[in-house]
Amino acid sequence: MDTEIVELIELATPYLSAAVATYGAAVLRRAEDAAVGVAVEGTAGLGQRILQLVWRRRDEEGRAALEGVVQTAAEEPDDADAAEALRHQLKRALQEDAELARELAALLPAQGGVTVNVSGARAIGAQHIGIAASGDNTTIHPTQ
Repeated sequence: MDTEIVELIELATPYLSAAVATYGAAVLRRAEDAAVGVAVEGTAGLGQRILQLVWRRRDEEGRAALEGVVQTAAEEPDDADAAEALRHQLKRALQEDAELARELAALLPAQGGVTVNVSGARAIGAQHIGIAASGDNTTIHPTQ
């Protein structure tokens, strides 16, 4: 499979999951509403726009398949297989339509930023840091 398609699917997955979790199976109907100018913001909104884009570019058979996997993913939100089926439908659509892949890439936020995840008591996370102290009775002595 083309590396670009794999990357697009990985980038799109959180947005698709949020859209299905927020709107359930109605996300496709909401996608049709969005086509006539109803704007939705945030992660779920982007997922909705992605599904709308794919929905509009599919034939009747492709739309039915997409509808089925969205329905299953909405009914079984913790089922990894249902999520994988949705990603598979996206993969098929992207493999069959190079222009769709370009349009999806344009919809997704630019990558290359920095993400810092921190957890735990007194954890410190930063991209660039000078002095950081995370303890009781810490003394910092300036250097000359």
